[in-house]
Amino acid sequence: MLAAVPLLLLLPGGTGPASAHSALTATDPADGTVLPHAPRHLTLTFSEPVGLRDDSFRVLGPDGHRVRTGAAEHAGGRSGTARLTLPARLRDGTYTVAWRVVSADSHPVSGAFTFSVGTPSTTVAGAGPGPAGDPLTGALHQVFRLLAYLAVTLLVGTAAFVALCRPPGAARLRPLAAAGWWTLAAATLALLVLRAPYEAGTAPATALTPGALGPTLTTRPGLLLLARLALLGPAAWLTARLLRRGRAGRGDRAVGAALAVVLALTWSGAEHAAAGPRVPVALASSVLHLLASACWLGGLTALLLLLRRAAPVPAAVAARFSRLALASVTVLAATGVHQSWRGLGSWPALTGTEYGRLLLAKTALVTVLVAVAAVSRRWTARLMTADEGAVVATRAREVRVPEPAGSPAPPPEPRTPPPPMENGGAVSRRALRRTVLAEALVAAVVLLITTALTATPPGRTGAVRTTPVGAPPPASVTAIPFDVGTPGGRGTVQVTLDPGRTGDNAVQAVVLDADGALTAVPELRLSFSLPDRDLGPIDAGLTDRGGYWSTDSVTLPLPGTWTVRATVRTSGLDQTTAARPARIGR
Repeated sequence: MLAAVPLLLLLPGGTGPASAHSALTATDPADGTVLPHAPRHLTLTFSEPVGLRDDSFRVLGPDGHRVRTGAAEHAGGRSGTARLTLPARLRDGTYTVAWRVVSADSHPVSGAFTFSVGTPSTTVAGAGPGPAGDPLTGALHQVFRLLAYLAVTLLVGTAAFVALCRPPGAARLRPLAAAGWWTLAAATLALLVLRAPYEAGTAPATALTPGALGPTLTTRPGLLLLARLALLGPAAWLTARLLRRGRAGRGDRAVGAALAVVLALTWSGAEHAAAGPRVPVALASSVLHLLASACWLGGLTALLLLLRRAAPVPAAVAARFSRLALASVTVLAATGVHQSWRGLGSWPALTGTEYGRLLLAKTALVTVLVAVAAVSRRWTARLMTADEGAVVATRAREVRVPEPAGSPAPPPEPRTPPPPMENGGAVSRRALRRTVLAEALVAAVVLLITTALTATPPGRTGAVRTTPVGAPPPASVTAIPFDVGTPGGRGTVQVTLDPGRTGDNAVQAVVLDADGALTAVPELRLSFSLPDRDLGPIDAGLTDRGGYWSTDSVTLPLPGTWTVRATVRTSGLDQTTAARPARIGR
């Protein structure tokens, strides 16, 4: 579970529109179009199927007021489109359309574009895209997704290790399996509760509002999470049975394999495999990839736990796992090549997209992992040789030479304990324990990158959009260091302005300690001023949201270099004020 710690360090800048995996390829009317007559419909076309929400669209008129529209629907039944019916009459001027939909791989995507009727307005209402995503909600969602991956690896890998490698004293693995089961149950439940605010881009507290969970239970991601929770009951029963018996019959293996496949489908059905070309093949490849990873890495963790116990692990168990790991690596290589090419779509995407660069990093680490596993296989072979030599030596000591007839019977030899384990076996076990530990550490980093890959737009999706579609500039992020002059009183206020341009801006602020971790403070105030125009200060009026501070709207009327001033109170007596410039565009 320690792999979740480095993920937290990557989260502050990693939860935004880039998490989305469908790309907007066309709009009708096109972005920036000036029409002689008002259109009756707005149609958006995406690179992949999308899900629509009740609040998927906001249309603002030239006066900045919201236009009443019909419900969003798919155009002509095509799941990769979204259509909105407009009023019969629209006044002349420029209209801003902000949208937020859910990709087929369960991640939200948002943006905005404009069109004009008659004569464009002299000023365009700043709507910004649909909510870019609450940073705390995005961070929590990422953490629980990683925990779910780690947990299923432990649970499935431990069960597979017991069923296929038949270790003596399998009951010693019960704490490992229990940790995997309980973590998976808690993470899945948390993901189900967070689903509504994650799709809407709102704060985690909105998950507790009445009616928030109901719509989630009718969506494919919500149903898959429910199915995962339902499967945990049979999984607990079968795992407990395997640990109690220490072996698996044909029936147990068949039931376990079917259960593992269905459980893996609850991931594959809500990730990259569920969208794009050749979905059935992609789903099968994704399931095999997840199960092979669990058998290898989860089994590796189980073997490491047994190697750390006082009782030695028989060489035959290590040899069986070595064969299981080799088969898993073969499946991982085949399915990984298929998934990588499907996700990239072209060679330039390998180095030209974030997805491709993460894939290169994962490939390098997997290569290291395979190299360490090869060393483990050699130590396993030496361990088997040493154990076989010890068995032969023990049997040789037990052979007695027959005495000639009539010879007096020799005095009885004193009983001695069995000969100690040969030194070669002890050395091999210690070396195997070290290499398995190295494998486990590298595997934790591989799982971390795998989780990041599932939350990154595939290279083929990133290449679809060749021209801008009118999305506003990215949110402005300003870091303001502070020091109240007391021990532990240093940190940074991270202020996010969305969309970071003139007009109304949503403000979100978090306080980080000197190590970059989120910290709570009793009071935080923000103000904005524009010295060049002698404007301000404008108080943001932040509200404590329980872990972060925010306000829905602060109006910055002019472009330029604004001064953002933060006043941080860390206790009843300790307070300081610090400032940093922030560029606000038109």
